[in-house]
Amino acid sequence: MKKLLLAGVALGFMGAAPASAEILVAVAGPITGQYASFGAQMQAGAEQAVADINEAGGVNGEMLKLVVGDDACDPKQAVAVAQDFASQGVAFVAGHFCSGSSIPASSVYADEGIIQITPASTNPAYTDDRPGPGIYRVCGRDDQQGETAGAYLAKNFADANIAVINDKTAYGKGLADQTQAAMEAAGKDATVVESYSAGEKDYSALISKLKEEGVTVLYVGGYHTEAGLMARQAKEQGMDLQIVSGDALVTDEYWAITGDAGEGTLMTFSPDPRNNEGAAEIVKELEDAGKPTEGYVLYTYAAIQAFKQAAETAGSTEFDAMVTALDDGEFDTVLGNLSFDDKGDVSLPGYVFYEWSGGKYTQMDTAMADTGMEKKDDASMEKTDDAANDNMEAGEEKKAQ
Repeated sequence: MKKLLLAGVALGFMGAAPASAEILVAVAGPITGQYASFGAQMQAGAEQAVADINEAGGVNGEMLKLVVGDDACDPKQAVAVAQDFASQGVAFVAGHFCSGSSIPASSVYADEGIIQITPASTNPAYTDDRPGPGIYRVCGRDDQQGETAGAYLAKNFADANIAVINDKTAYGKGLADQTQAAMEAAGKDATVVESYSAGEKDYSALISKLKEEGVTVLYVGGYHTEAGLMARQAKEQGMDLQIVSGDALVTDEYWAITGDAGEGTLMTFSPDPRNNEGAAEIVKELEDAGKPTEGYVLYTYAAIQAFKQAAETAGSTEFDAMVTALDDGEFDTVLGNLSFDDKGDVSLPGYVFYEWSGGKYTQMDTAMADTGMEKKDDASMEKTDDAANDNMEAGEEKKAQ
C-alpha cells in the first residue's frame, strides 16, 4: 500500500494544496498531550482507510490525500485546526475525539460546508444542538452510555456506597451526570458526588475522602489518565475500590498507568468491532504493521468508509449532495451496516460492559442482561451479546459518542 503523506507542523499541516486529482480528507484529534493514545488510534484508522481506498481506485476516480490535525483535546486549538482545514480545502473530517473539541469545531465545519463525522465524541449536544447539516457520528451517545452504566450500578451494587465524580469536561461531566441520573432513576443514590481537575498527578486527598465516606465503588466520568492514577493511589491506601468508567478507558495506556491496580476495572464501550467478520482482514493488516486496533481505530476507519460511499452515491464531494447521500444512505462498514438519523446519530448497537484483567479489556458476556435495559424508541437499541457478535447489524435506533 502507498505510504501516506502526513502533515506535521504547527497545527498538523504541511505541504502544498491538493492536486486536482486528489480529494483532501482529514483526521483530527489529540495527536499530542495526555490523551495522545486516542489520537494514535484515530490516525491509524484513518491512514489504513485512506490507503485501502486508494489501493482500490480512490473515490470517483480521484485519490484521497490525508492531513492530520492535532487539537490536543483543547477547544480553542480544535477551532484553529478546523479553520486551517477549511483554508486547505478539506472536504471531510474524521474527528474530533473529545466532545469539547468536536462541538466548537462543528460550527466551523457547518459554516465552511465541510462534512464532519466524529468516531468518538459522545456528548449528546454534539448532534442535539448541531449548528447545521453535515455533522454526524458513528459512535454512541452519553445518554445511552450513562443509562447502561447507571442501571448496572444500581442493580449490581445496590448495597454499596457509590461515588460519582467527573473531570468537568463536556465528555466527563456529561457522562457522569447521565450515569448518576440513570442510577437514581433505578433507585440507587450516590454517596458522594464531586468534580476533580484533570491533569493532576496526586489524587490522594480525594481517595482519602472516599475512604472516610466508606465508598467501595467509584464511577469516574473522565479519561484513562486520571482514572488510572486513582486506581493506583487507592490501592496504595489499602482500599478495595471498584473502579467503573466509560469508553475513555479503551486504551492499553490505562493498564500501563495502573498495573495490577487496574485488575477488575469495569467500563462501558460499544460492542468490540474487532469481533466482526468484516473487520478481520483490516485488523490483521494493522496488527501485522504493528499498529493499534483497539478503541477508536475501526470507528475512524468506518467514518471514512461512510464518506467514500456517500461521495460515490452523490457522484461528487459537493456539500449539499453529500449531506443528502449521508442522510438517506445505508453504509457497509467495519462496524456493520449503518445509517444516520435526522440528528446525525448512527444506527448501531449501543453499549456493553467490559472488564480489565491481565492488561487487556474483555467484553462481559452477561453485561446487558445484568443491566435490565429495555429498548427505547429513537434513543437506544436493546442489545444482546448475539447482536454484538453478529456483525453488529444496524438496528432501528441510533447510537452515538
